[in-house]
Amino acid sequence: MFVFAFNLIQWLLAPYLINALYRVREVSQSENPELHSMVERLSQRSRVKTPRVMIANIPIPNAFAYGSPIAGSRVAVTSEMLKTLEDEEVEAVLGHEIGHLKHHDVQTMMFVSMLPAIFYYISYSMFMSSWYGYGRSRERGNGSMVALIGVASMALYWVITMFTLYLSRLREYFADRHSTDVVDEGSRKLSEALAKIQYSTGRMKRFHREVGTFGSFKALFISDPDRAETDVASIMRARGYAADQRLVEEVVSREVTAADRLIELFSTHPNIVKRLRALQELS
Repeated sequence: MFVFAFNLIQWLLAPYLINALYRVREVSQSENPELHSMVERLSQRSRVKTPRVMIANIPIPNAFAYGSPIAGSRVAVTSEMLKTLEDEEVEAVLGHEIGHLKHHDVQTMMFVSMLPAIFYYISYSMFMSSWYGYGRSRERGNGSMVALIGVASMALYWVITMFTLYLSRLREYFADRHSTDVVDEGSRKLSEALAKIQYSTGRMKRFHREVGTFGSFKALFISDPDRAETDVASIMRARGYAADQRLVEEVVSREVTAADRLIELFSTHPNIVKRLRALQELS
């Protein structure tokens, strides 16, 4: 009940925390009519209620969907993303984020993430009980049983955590597919957007250390900023991105190594090479 209550409160209040952490504000229709038009059009095609349109003033190109019953649904883009991407690419990113809202991914991941938290709490409680109550447990003959429950709970915690990460990556693929369904030439536009976002974020992380501080809610982002620097190291052959498809081709041509697959297991987002290949298959 403690874990459930904590996660529920966190979910309800998370939008306000995100607003403060990422310096998010609502953007009016008069301030950016094109952005509002995109969100309204894609919401109608997706058959979802139009979310509030927000801008996050952080120095990385990214976007995220979030909300709660008391805060409502919101979709946010960073000011840097609006500078980095073309309008058609911004539209594809918004299609992805609205896909998260349509699939209720925020709520789904909130409830799923409670399971590993519960087993971690059980494991911690059992270990503390066996440690501090060792004498009493030995007299009753159940000390080893308490420790065994703790070990089993910790094992379940790791198994369910890995499943939660897998589910998060899977839902990113589903949101990508939704974007290709509601945006004309969505596969091409989203591929270019993702490649540019990863490329630009990786370059920024090399010169601006504060970029690494924006990963607190990275599961919400369309692209994992923590992986950007590693990914961009392999695509630096693309000198800028005067030809957007050239950058995409540079990423897709990369070999997915065993190390890449191992790192992906512990990531909330799919490997960028696999993700762009999946988008090419959808096209």
